Amino acid sequence: MSHEPSLLNSLASSVGTPFWLYDAAVIRQRIADIKELTNAPYLQARFAMKACPATAILREMAAAGIWIDAVSGNEVLRALQAGHAAGQEPPVICLTADVFRDNALEVIREHGVLPNIGSPGQIADLAAAGYRGKISLRVNPGFGHGHVNSCDTGGPSSKHGIWHSTLKATAVAAKAAGMQIVMLHAHIGSGPQFEELMANLNRLTDEFVSEIPGLPDLEAISLGGGIPHNYRDPNASVPLDRLKELLMAAQQKASAAAGRPVRLEIEPGRYYVAPSCTLVTRVTDVKHTEPNEKGDGATFAMVDAGFVDLVRPAMYGSWHGIEIVGRPADAPRVPIVVAGPLCESGDVFTRDDKELIQPRPLPLPIAGDLLTLRDAGAYGYAMSSNYNSIGKAPQLWLEPEGKVIQISRRETLEDILKAETCEIVKI
Repeated sequence: MSHEPSLLNSLASSVGTPFWLYDAAVIRQRIADIKELTNAPYLQARFAMKACPATAILREMAAAGIWIDAVSGNEVLRALQAGHAAGQEPPVICLTADVFRDNALEVIREHGVLPNIGSPGQIADLAAAGYRGKISLRVNPGFGHGHVNSCDTGGPSSKHGIWHSTLKATAVAAKAAGMQIVMLHAHIGSGPQFEELMANLNRLTDEFVSEIPGLPDLEAISLGGGIPHNYRDPNASVPLDRLKELLMAAQQKASAAAGRPVRLEIEPGRYYVAPSCTLVTRVTDVKHTEPNEKGDGATFAMVDAGFVDLVRPAMYGSWHGIEIVGRPADAPRVPIVVAGPLCESGDVFTRDDKELIQPRPLPLPIAGDLLTLRDAGAYGYAMSSNYNSIGKAPQLWLEPEGKVIQISRRETLEDILKAETCEIVKI
């Protein structure tokens, strides 16, 4: 979303650039949307916290009664520190994993979270760690996709989940290991258009319902995330009333098949946070290349943010709205390539879905202008890095009355180096 130029300039003077600016009102409205969507018996929403695990956001989720889907042991611990409870029934925190690494098994054992496994071999991993109890199975239903091919979450090319035809064998292995399957889960992606999403969710419900008679301990099914966000049209809305009708019908269908109430869950990530955050960067120079025989040539706006901050355009050609702060909407526009400071040719924000450079029609900036990248809340700061030994940019939190809180500071070299050691490894 757009912010007043005076606010952005004041913040840039105070904390430097680049920085992330979250709008608390937008986050709270998106939470309210999901709360209304699940405002019916046996419907429950989680937050896929990998999208944006900032403590301030996790606290908002806890206050609103939104449960957590974590994907690592450390994500579980972050959620606990932010006020989410573990060891409860039903489990407020679910840990979804394709592979257990680092402290994941220890966290499952010690904190009473629900393991949601995506590979049959993880039953043996849990058993070897001494775990006996409730589990969830993430199923690959054979269909589904993300917003680009590299983000497939279902189907033969996706690494996620237990292939649907092996579900019964996995259930037998789980029972033999002393585990009870209490939830079936799938995530078919947030890439489809809404009508396709609805069709896929109906199809997924029918597939899950067909498995229920063989799962006597089943308490819930999760239809994953998948609520889309329109990055190109900030005013677009999703018809959540139609989605609510589908969820209620799915819950009733599952309960009828089980002969008892079955909880139905969803776990959006992107929908809650994508429109809430703006990455603010400064133009440091504007330079030009002359056309070659193919007509290639470009005007580059060089900015101080790069894919260490927002990697989505470089990784898979994602589109983010771009504005030159303070320029009127009717200002003349020219094709501009927005590029960052990294020693990488891929450090360009203006790319198409084939990851090729695609200049954006923008007012011609000058050095010193602020430039904003819109809708950066989902997988923005969460995927930022220290490549080129650059510290992560600060995160700022804007309250509706205008108060701004710094919820994380700019990282220093000392922050980057503090994990380095010269300890001798015992062998």
